[in-house]
Amino acid sequence: MQEKHIVIIGGGFAGVNLAKQLGNKEGLKVTLVDRNNYNFFPPLLYQVATGMLDISSISFPFRTLFINSKNLAFRIGELQEIVPNQKKVILSTGDLHYDALVLATGTKSNYFGMENIEKNSLPMKTVNDAIKLRNYLIMEGEKYTYCTNVDEKRKMRNIVISGAGPSGVEIAGMIAEMRNRKLRDIYPELVDESLNIYLVDGAPTVLPPMREKSQKYTLKTLKKMGINVKLNKMVSDFKDDKVFFKDGETIETKTLIWTAGVTAMKFKGIPEACYEKGNRLIVDAFNKVEQMDHIYAIGDTCIQTTDSNFPEGHPQLGAVAQQQGKHLAKNFVAMVKNEEMTPFEYRDKGAMAIIGDQKAVADMTFPKTTLTGWLAWFSWLFVHLFLLVSYRNRFRTFWNWFNAYLGKGQSQGIMIGKTPENAPLSDEIKDEITEV
Repeated sequence: MQEKHIVIIGGGFAGVNLAKQLGNKEGLKVTLVDRNNYNFFPPLLYQVATGMLDISSISFPFRTLFINSKNLAFRIGELQEIVPNQKKVILSTGDLHYDALVLATGTKSNYFGMENIEKNSLPMKTVNDAIKLRNYLIMEGEKYTYCTNVDEKRKMRNIVISGAGPSGVEIAGMIAEMRNRKLRDIYPELVDESLNIYLVDGAPTVLPPMREKSQKYTLKTLKKMGINVKLNKMVSDFKDDKVFFKDGETIETKTLIWTAGVTAMKFKGIPEACYEKGNRLIVDAFNKVEQMDHIYAIGDTCIQTTDSNFPEGHPQLGAVAQQQGKHLAKNFVAMVKNEEMTPFEYRDKGAMAIIGDQKAVADMTFPKTTLTGWLAWFSWLFVHLFLLVSYRNRFRTFWNWFNAYLGKGQSQGIMIGKTPENAPLSDEIKDEITEV
């Protein structure tokens, strides 16, 4: 029997779960394509950005992940065009022919057409974003220690985070924990200075997708941590060291962290009629893109309205992507065996968000209840630890969390890459260089 070639574009939650489930399945050859050579765990990006975790704790190479599956291959590259009538994809690294194509490219930051924000803000979607933010925060701290301009220092002390969903809440809470517990130890120059953290959102509440109990607890906890929460505030621009809001208010700052929205990607070769709001591809109950043959989409890049429990489409969550990837794998195996495929139904297991040390919220589905405080925090740690792709990632992450809990996190304050530009050298360092 000739093997059917399945090409997967994107190695996030959806793509990697689809590939792993197809490992060593007879009659199938699978090639996963990604711009990076590694899978990473997006829910913990903010912990890389704030120095609690190392990159290796949340990342794992695809080739190592596939090492025991002889029918799985990896190709690095970016999708440039799909040629449906030839069943071919054109990549930045060459062409691939497919029997079935699966688009699992996830989402990217949505700046809603605001060019200054896209240019000047700091997003949180990729490992590169997390490293950039980490370096930026450390460099700003270093610059603050030798800056003599009072106006500039006032701007440096303000950090604005746009978007009060789980990502915004989590990074605001982590920066507040750093400020309250670590920052003044690392930077003695900040002992008598105040770091102001602003969490802003156009919605009337934090964590809009979660239950009211979670929202109220989160808002109360954020304020107790000293975070300035501003709701019903739409960001309209960021220029000249100022964040502008639609109501005319401004905040002077050097730092705008953007977690306010996401959008899926469009692909050359897919007709415009195949897309819904947010560039999500419209798929049927089996995740096949409507109006297209042999092309499927899973995860955040698609919208599926055939699930009776989610008539307006599933939420763009990692749990949905994982389940769709695993379910499509079962259907591909059924296709090879000439068996009947089954429609996808999402099993909602709830939602979680961490706020800070021993502070979190969890909307549970079975049983239907809401956890807050240390119990939700422990549940969050447990669930996210076991969602990591490998045992090595789990061990590294647990060890880093353990050290951080004891106050001895080794990666705190380490900048990856070059040191701050134009930083003046002290006389002692100059003397040491001269002696060498």
